[in-house]
Amino acid sequence: MHARLYTSLALCGVAAASGGVFPRQTAAPSTTTSSGPEVTAISSCHFHGSQMFCMAGTTEFQVKTTPTQTTDIPAQFTGCHHHGAEMYCIGPNGDDVEVDPQTDEGTEGGDHDHDHDHDSGSGSGSGSSGNKHCHFHAGVEHCVGDGESESGGQAQCDKVTRDYNVPLRVGLLFAILATSALGVFGPILLTRLLPNKLNVAFTVLKQFGTGIIISTAFVHLYTHASLMFGNKCIGDLGYEAVTSAIVMAGIFLSFIVEFIGHRVVLAKTRRAASLSFEDRARAVLSSEVVSILVMEAGILFHSLLIGLTLVVAGDSFFLTLFVVILFHQVFEGLALGSRIATIGTAADSQPTHGHGVFNNGSAAQDTDKSANSPTAETMRIPSSSEGATAHAGLSMKKKLGLASLFAFITPIGMAIGIGVLHKFNGKDRSTLLAIGTLDALSAGILVWVGLVEMWAADWMTGAHGKKPELADANLLTVGLAGFALVAGMALMSLLGKWA
Repeated sequence: MHARLYTSLALCGVAAASGGVFPRQTAAPSTTTSSGPEVTAISSCHFHGSQMFCMAGTTEFQVKTTPTQTTDIPAQFTGCHHHGAEMYCIGPNGDDVEVDPQTDEGTEGGDHDHDHDHDSGSGSGSGSSGNKHCHFHAGVEHCVGDGESESGGQAQCDKVTRDYNVPLRVGLLFAILATSALGVFGPILLTRLLPNKLNVAFTVLKQFGTGIIISTAFVHLYTHASLMFGNKCIGDLGYEAVTSAIVMAGIFLSFIVEFIGHRVVLAKTRRAASLSFEDRARAVLSSEVVSILVMEAGILFHSLLIGLTLVVAGDSFFLTLFVVILFHQVFEGLALGSRIATIGTAADSQPTHGHGVFNNGSAAQDTDKSANSPTAETMRIPSSSEGATAHAGLSMKKKLGLASLFAFITPIGMAIGIGVLHKFNGKDRSTLLAIGTLDALSAGILVWVGLVEMWAADWMTGAHGKKPELADANLLTVGLAGFALVAGMALMSLLGKWA
């Protein structure tokens, strides 16, 4: 009987073969990579620049079809599978999204050579991504990793939608106002309360302010302008030195304004026969005020952008940036306030022996000038022994008025930012060009003021009828002033890491 059964099965097999009937061959589904374990889902998604990456165990996968970068990042992609050699996962909306496992050697072309700290959290609004250093400039989020540049990656120029805590921003506007006022009004009020007891302290404070202004020009404004003009959303400008050219224009503009002011003063002082000592002192004072106004113009442009930058930053980075801006406003306020406080206070000092325009015909003059040369007598600043009118300086009301411009400008920038918060696109080409131009011009103005009117004038050349106060100061004062100068540059440069 068994023999009969086996014979029947054999005959059926032959018949099936002769009729072209074969058993169905079903391939097992492929859900594994060629060199790794089975992957069914990827999670812990995060951004590096404009590219999204997700994790499966210790393996990182680049999501090839990256959604618009917002604060809402998909929690995971599930149902991972292969189509040939390519791997796909299913996104939250049900679409297949291609993913690419990142190997130790990096992807083709090395476009994603970066280090990651996957325990640090994720989110485009977080302000950091692994070893990335992220910060906001006028609504543009810049993330730089080790060995990466600001211009790397793909351009994402669309407006980024974020949820902003508007009441918090309105409340902290008044905190910025109070901090700015404290920094700029403090030195002015101290000179009123203790006019003759803070000479050395004010010398040191002024040098600290000089360091602040120089660092603001180079580390903050010049760098920020370069980032704006280097943004890929602008496109090719066709000229690589745009930032430097505009900075140079700012320096030249400052020079022209101050030169015209000095020429006006010279024209007045040449008529010394008809001018009293008080009139000559006021002419010199007006020249000094022009220099302060040039300095303040550069600071005001910068401070307006600072307020705007602060408001449009994402919430997760806002508080960090706010703390940095608080220190920034105090330091910059001290720099401006210490200069405003001393306007006219040294007009009765000994005449300048340096390269200022108000030299009094000392031995430093060229020998071919006669003793009766107009520059020897008519441009001389009256000394304290020649009358009390030489002490005429800028009134307290005017000093407080100059200081008020700085105290209110950053809150005004914040108010403008709050008004356009949900419409502002910091990646718009025209916005980038406008902000970059203002930053570069401000940098040029502060380079001129910081190097010529502050650093060189205080240490070597003198200005506005004053001798250089540190040229022949005692070694202790020089040492303290030098330390303050370096401290100002160092502290403001440190703040440039975050703002």
